[in-house]
Amino acid sequence: MNTILQDSAFFGVTVSLLAYGAGNFLKRRFRLSIFNPLLISIAATMLLLRGGHIDYPTYKAGASILSWLLTPATVCLAIPLYEKMDLLKQNWKALVAGIGAGVITSLICVFTMAFIFHLNHTEYVTLLPKSITTAIGIGVSEELGGYVTITVAVIIITGILGNMIAEAVCRIFRIHHPIAKGVAIGTASHAIGTVKAMELGKVEGSVSSLSIVVAGLLTVIGASFVQNFI
Repeated sequence: MNTILQDSAFFGVTVSLLAYGAGNFLKRRFRLSIFNPLLISIAATMLLLRGGHIDYPTYKAGASILSWLLTPATVCLAIPLYEKMDLLKQNWKALVAGIGAGVITSLICVFTMAFIFHLNHTEYVTLLPKSITTAIGIGVSEELGGYVTITVAVIIITGILGNMIAEAVCRIFRIHHPIAKGVAIGTASHAIGTVKAMELGKVEGSVSSLSIVVAGLLTVIGASFVQNFI
């Protein structure tokens, strides 16, 4: 039975969707940020593969279908952006300043931590795209010579943490303006964080969607300049 499941072309995608569905159920049931659907699905999938002695290539063969949907899903974030275009035009100065500050802060933090922990050049550039969406981050990591798989993992972890703590951070630091919330969430935790921004409101979601794109472009430019610092 185990062999039949592994040989199925839909084994990987079925496991992924069921695990994510379970995470969604737990999130709605308990309403706690720790029950993040993506976090739950990752943990559940790892446990299943480990317990069933299923190797990663077997799982990836079926789950790769989901990877194909990554770029279209990212592009779809332009829909709320279009709906709030007039509002974004009115506040473009604040948006540029906020996103720019977020990108610079991210790059400085990565450089500082790499310097403190004595990371080599490859490890350093691997972490530079940590706060941008996976579709862009993979390309940046490949171009700079980083470990792409680690980059993807770091991006996902960053997004999950942002999704989990975004609302609490905004409350602690008394960030109440919807545009400020959207900029902070989108710039720091890309598409996964944007899911939380959309839960907070349409303006937050639209601004967060814009922040993903602009932060991604600025990070590509910024990373090319700071890559040789270590």
